[in-house]
Amino acid sequence: MVDLIVVGTVALDTVRTPFGEVVETLGGSAVYSSIAASNFSKVGIVGVVGKDFPDHHIDFLRQRGVDTEGLEVKENGETFRWKGYYEYDMNQAHTLDTKLNVLAEFNPTIPDAYRDSEYVFLANTDPEIQMNVFRQMRKPKLVMMDTMNFWIESKRDSLEKMIEKVDVVLTNEGEARQFFETPNLIKAGRSFLDMGPKAAIIKKGEHGALLFTRDSCFSAPGFPLEAVVDPTGAGDSFAGGFIGWLAKTGDMSQRNMRKAVVFGSAIASYNAEDFSLNKLRNITKDDIFNRYMMFQDIVSF
Repeated sequence: MVDLIVVGTVALDTVRTPFGEVVETLGGSAVYSSIAASNFSKVGIVGVVGKDFPDHHIDFLRQRGVDTEGLEVKENGETFRWKGYYEYDMNQAHTLDTKLNVLAEFNPTIPDAYRDSEYVFLANTDPEIQMNVFRQMRKPKLVMMDTMNFWIESKRDSLEKMIEKVDVVLTNEGEARQFFETPNLIKAGRSFLDMGPKAAIIKKGEHGALLFTRDSCFSAPGFPLEAVVDPTGAGDSFAGGFIGWLAKTGDMSQRNMRKAVVFGSAIASYNAEDFSLNKLRNITKDDIFNRYMMFQDIVSF
């Protein structure tokens, strides 16, 4: 049995930054989150790919301890693809092309072996799909969800119903401002809590993250990197590290959630140092804990 399931996209990405380009490399929200979480917990990935998806990518997931029973392979379709680029402002991705392919009709059936998982991360996808997955789970201890501006604009009613169900909601700062029509992130974070979640996290890219609970607001800095090569998947890596640590410890206290934010930030910072999952392929638990300690030094005064 897996401790945590991650539901989201599995993709082949083509990405260009000022520091190079990769073509049809492994990507997708479920992949980044699963690999990040696998540093702490036993993860099951739920997603869909086409017949063209390279076998060595599936082998890589399995080698990292990610269970792939929930990864559906469609023999009559092609894998989801995203093509984009970054300029020197690495906080802003520019989309050149998106091909949904098999993702367009994806509505997952959760394997029976996954339905007793205590931790669930609903990565960025259609909120109606997120709700479908939520209803298939038996008694999860913690459910976290992510979203994006597209769903805020096109399926707000469904998104609101989903936010009301989850324990932790995760957005970036632009999405939080858009959702509540406010420039103030503190107000936005508190407003998410008013909808039902026990915690809300607002990602601020290279500037860190804010964690809101009923009793406090915690601000974690971004790790100061000398070389940011490709930030694709950094937010998903953060999310995976966060919920992976919670699944490992089983501790939902405010103090441990703060630790989880820093562990997530540490993994996300490694992710941004190279294209695709190249950096996450090789980092160890010692690397992660060392960077966690460096975060402590950064904020100590």
